[in-house]
Amino acid sequence: MPHSVFIKSMVCTRCKLVVTQLFKDFNIPLTDVQLGEVILEREMTEEELPLVRERLEQFGFELIHDNRAKIAMKVKTLLIELLESDSFDLKLKLSSYLAEKLGYEYHYLSNLFSEVEGTTIEKYFIQLKIEKVKELIDYGQYSLNEISFRLGYSSPAHLTNQFKSITGITPSHYKSINTINRKPLDKL
Repeated sequence: MPHSVFIKSMVCTRCKLVVTQLFKDFNIPLTDVQLGEVILEREMTEEELPLVRERLEQFGFELIHDNRAKIAMKVKTLLIELLESDSFDLKLKLSSYLAEKLGYEYHYLSNLFSEVEGTTIEKYFIQLKIEKVKELIDYGQYSLNEISFRLGYSSPAHLTNQFKSITGITPSHYKSINTINRKPLDKL
């Protein structure tokens, strides 16, 4: 019978590869590996669990056991996936999106997330977007206008104001200082 394991900080394709290999190293059969979640063909044994936990921690991951923390992790994973998708829907209502994807009322998700993470879903998503803006600026492929459109801002001015309120500098100043000063999305 399939068994889900939730892993904190597993938020990128490389993370999925590392975690997949780790479970293969322990000969624990997988059904699927998604961001933040591994679906095993069976539960881990009492002997395997501490070994897997230790190895995960060596790579900067953490097994999540608390159900509330699992739901908060699912929220984070969905927001990161949404931000990383090329089809970011400008008309998307975050509350409806999360409620539909997770099968809970948004009010419940919002309260749970705030209690577990110490910030609101909206503030967390803004932090993610600002880190994504930094990433896109660092890559130099898009203008500020294109970045603001890609990330669902109403205008470049809105993006600039939000960027400055979070970082203390404007996007153009960030670009001019030529230092990569981004946080990995899994560290937010």
